[in-house]
Amino acid sequence: MIGRGGVGIVPTAPTRLRSRDVDHPYRPDSDFFYLTGFAEPEAIAVLAPGRAQGEYVLFCRDRDSQREAWDGARIGPDAAVEALGADDAFPIGDVDEILPGIIESAERIHYTMGVHPEFDARLIGWVAALRNRGSPGRHAPYEFVALDHMLHDMRLYKTRAELTSMRRAASVAVAAHRRAMAACRPGLYEYEIEAEFLHEFRRHGMQPSYLPIVGSGPNTCTLHYTANSRQLEDGDLLLVDAGCEHECYASDVTRTYPVNGRFTPAQRAIYEVVLEAHAAALRATRPGNHWNDPHDAAVGAIARGLRRLGLLEGTTASIVRSGSYRRFFMHRTGHWLGMDVHDVGDYKVGDQWRLLESGMVMTVEPGIYIPPGASGVRARWQGIGVRIEDDVVVTRAGNEVLTRDLARDPAQIEALVGASA
Repeated sequence: MIGRGGVGIVPTAPTRLRSRDVDHPYRPDSDFFYLTGFAEPEAIAVLAPGRAQGEYVLFCRDRDSQREAWDGARIGPDAAVEALGADDAFPIGDVDEILPGIIESAERIHYTMGVHPEFDARLIGWVAALRNRGSPGRHAPYEFVALDHMLHDMRLYKTRAELTSMRRAASVAVAAHRRAMAACRPGLYEYEIEAEFLHEFRRHGMQPSYLPIVGSGPNTCTLHYTANSRQLEDGDLLLVDAGCEHECYASDVTRTYPVNGRFTPAQRAIYEVVLEAHAAALRATRPGNHWNDPHDAAVGAIARGLRRLGLLEGTTASIVRSGSYRRFFMHRTGHWLGMDVHDVGDYKVGDQWRLLESGMVMTVEPGIYIPPGASGVRARWQGIGVRIEDDVVVTRAGNEVLTRDLARDPAQIEALVGASA
């Protein structure tokens, strides 16, 4: 896709300082890891079609026994060629001498600007230096091309190997949700439920793919609540949105359940509306449908349900047309899922919603949120927030729900809650 005359350059993510001399846990840049499978920091992948000495060049940290005694083993350039399939590998310390020589004969540089500002400046500096030399036989590339457009379209379609990783991440997330449900009971704190997830993730060698959302009672109505500090009370709902990642591929799962193991009639009524919307969205998740079809199906079900419960007035069509349902369902029904939780890939082609195709992975996550104090809403409905989220692969025959082994039926959920208490 880059073609002769082009050079693709993809740096990995830098380490990030957490506080003073403590870094955040390192995670490579998703685009870089997608191309290389290499998880060390301080690395650059270069794709140079037609380069006689090798088209895939990797810059990485050199071996250093002193630093490795402190920070752990490094693969080094020599081993990188065999282990990672690079045609050529060089120490990252030599990049200023070697990389300008690779790009000086290129017409185009394929690169994603704005993701790593420090590297942006470095690359622009190399190009500027080449232009300033102006010596015979040398020239600077005259065009920058956005690499992310072609690369992210590739990432949108998952291979068998990628789906294997995503199934593994989904399986561990399902086990973590079951563990948390079994431990749940009044009197615990939200962070104790979070700890059940972290234990299950780490015992399988995985990390959370995002900050877990563990919201009880009124916190179920805060979409991105992450304080996880409230004590669970008898009669509360608990909404948990938590996933993990395996080999940099994410799961993203939400379940909502009663802290004491029994839905109140009002909680169950709202839950069943969301469950109807979830089922409608799943039926619409199939090849040939547009990206927006599952959302439209969920909106229709939620509009019907809220009208049936007396929470919205008018016909279902008028509720959908006016958008009055957004008071209680204010987000989309899903997003792409992959190496990033909100994964890359265009949702529209031109001004048309994208057609769903085999290999795409998305979440299906309708919800209803009625915060305490909601004006014009009867007290019995207030403080109820429900979301049900699963990870779904579009297949040739329809879809595969990666998280299908985690109960959604309200009676089955009631049976799971507090099972180990």
